[in-house]
Amino acid sequence: MSADSTALGADRTSGLAGRFANWNVAIIAVTVVVLIVAAATVQNFGTSQNFGFLVLDLLPIALVALPMTLVIVTGEIDLSVASALGLSSAVMGYLWNSNQPIETIIPLCLLLGAVLGAVNGFFVTVLGLPSLAVTIGTLALYRGLAFVVLGDSAVADFPALYTDWVTGSIGGTSIPNVLIIIVALAAVFGVTLHATPIGRAVFAVGASEQAARFAGVRPGRLKFWLYVVSGLVAGLAGVLWTLRYSSARADNGAGLELAVVAAVLLGGVSIFGGKGALPGVIAGVLLLASLQNALRLSDVSNEALNVVTGVLLIVSVLAPNLANAVRGSLQRRRHRTDSTPRPERRH
Repeated sequence: MSADSTALGADRTSGLAGRFANWNVAIIAVTVVVLIVAAATVQNFGTSQNFGFLVLDLLPIALVALPMTLVIVTGEIDLSVASALGLSSAVMGYLWNSNQPIETIIPLCLLLGAVLGAVNGFFVTVLGLPSLAVTIGTLALYRGLAFVVLGDSAVADFPALYTDWVTGSIGGTSIPNVLIIIVALAAVFGVTLHATPIGRAVFAVGASEQAARFAGVRPGRLKFWLYVVSGLVAGLAGVLWTLRYSSARADNGAGLELAVVAAVLLGGVSIFGGKGALPGVIAGVLLLASLQNALRLSDVSNEALNVVTGVLLIVSVLAPNLANAVRGSLQRRRHRTDSTPRPERRH
């Protein structure tokens, strides 16, 4: 990567810090408030047992949101992630029914996820098709293939060694084992996005693909591999989902893509690309999962949970734009005030 692309990415990163620090602080503050209020008002929310359930609930959202953040920052989107998760789960069940060893099944499911992501990347970067249309199509395609593979049946009885690890805790603590995976991947994606030339290229492409290309970045190749990584992580999420519930189903993860996109946008990533930060996304994931967990403990129906997710999705799109509009209006008013000539004093 050229020095120009590095400089361009650095400019975007510095601009990011200035323009999105307030939003990140705000979303983190709101998340803390929600956690405190829920712990004080919702029965059993603040227990160590519920903490384990909360982490398991946010696991697939958090995992898939990490690569989704990079994809959206480049100005693209991937709505097929939940269907890729479901297809990975269905293939896992089919192979287990075929008496394949679990040590072979898991790598194959990860590879399948990467291939599904590569299909999206091919259509978007090679054929030049819009990612929204492509991934809506593959959303339906991958989910349909999952039902072709497994039908309406469910496959259970996966090895206890694996299911117990996914649902278990570290030592004698209440910290779930899967938190290790979340923290490790969050660190990898955070460093990649905010402290490497790849991350600077991601911001540069999202800000202006043409300018990034002139600076030496290859947007097509970058986006293609981001889709591969997105599919790979969706495959991993499918494996962990299946082991958590010890049930492989074709409809596993249905609707998850809306929660993932809502969490990413709620975390301050611009749907138009070029702007965002991973700490805000992590806070967005925790906020969404905490609200859903608290509402479930309050016996709120799944339909109401979908309404909450939809409202948060709308808010996550509107709020930053409204904030930018208000900030721009104040800056223009301040500029007019500063540029207004002041009357001279007479002595």
